Amino acid sequence: MKSIINKALTLLENKESFVLATIIAHDGSTPRSAGAHMIVRQDKTITGTIGGGLLEARVLETAMTVFSERKACIKRYDLSGLDLETIDMTCGGAVEVLVDYIDADDPAYLQIYRSMSHYLVQGKLSRLVTLIPDRPGEEASRKQLLIEQDGSVTGMIQCDYDLLQQLSRRTNRYDIFTILENRRVIMETIGDSGTAFIIGAGHVAQKLVPLLKPVNFRTVVMDDRREFANRDRFPVADEIVVLDDFEAVFKHFMIDRTSYIVIVTRGHLHDGTVLEQALNAHAGYIGMIGSRIKRDRIYDMLHKRGLSNNAIARVHSPIGLDIKAETPEEIAVSIAAELIKERAELFR
Repeated sequence: MKSIINKALTLLENKESFVLATIIAHDGSTPRSAGAHMIVRQDKTITGTIGGGLLEARVLETAMTVFSERKACIKRYDLSGLDLETIDMTCGGAVEVLVDYIDADDPAYLQIYRSMSHYLVQGKLSRLVTLIPDRPGEEASRKQLLIEQDGSVTGMIQCDYDLLQQLSRRTNRYDIFTILENRRVIMETIGDSGTAFIIGAGHVAQKLVPLLKPVNFRTVVMDDRREFANRDRFPVADEIVVLDDFEAVFKHFMIDRTSYIVIVTRGHLHDGTVLEQALNAHAGYIGMIGSRIKRDRIYDMLHKRGLSNNAIARVHSPIGLDIKAETPEEIAVSIAAELIKERAELFR
């Protein structure tokens, strides 16, 4: 979705209208599931994919009609009659696709996509809501809004207050294709589902970052050693911070309930300093590597500095789910699993 948003914003800022194709329902075996997006430009170049092959060729034909009429529509494509080898399928299915005209002259689109892009950069969540018509073939004038983390709304949708409240209360991280007040609704989560602040750039951190990216965590790696905290060691990290020291680790970041702090500093030398800052910053998750003996020693130090038992009880230490992990690779798996579990409970 990130590449779709960035491309859409570029086109809108350049005053270029485009067509956005979105799979809104699928039956049987299909190359992509509901929520897949593809941008089509007037010259038929595309960004993203909804499955490739003849399916996309059919959607391209529809997109050209949408361009000429400047009206969106919903089409159902029966894939059982297509050349299955060209769309990488073993059996047939069917998809419904919302083929939508995005008008660069309408300032509401630019406002929505700028907001989504901003939240992506900031690592914050928002939810894109699209109300869709009841039947394929029905004209699908876009009715869309963006619900921000604080509940505020950006967009062009006109709906009654009760429906808006229902939409705002939905907290699921994953896309929802549901029915509210007899209307089908797409709710798409925009942005990374939490930021993992990994304090310490050693072997465990190096194995952990590649595990967190595919499950949609934004990753920030922090260490005071430039030879460890660098792009060669962490090519897929979203951000790498070389610290002067560990005394004010989070001073340039907003830490909130969608922040996941992973403390894996070298030899545990700085763990207590970082842990105290993490507890005072009210992160959603705090985990610290190390033995129970070392953990209890740090806890005693924090008690003497005035932190309560309730505050310290929030810490996951030893970090990670108990899978008897020993190697850096296994420890990284246990930490990633715990972050996924905690995030799922947060968004219940």
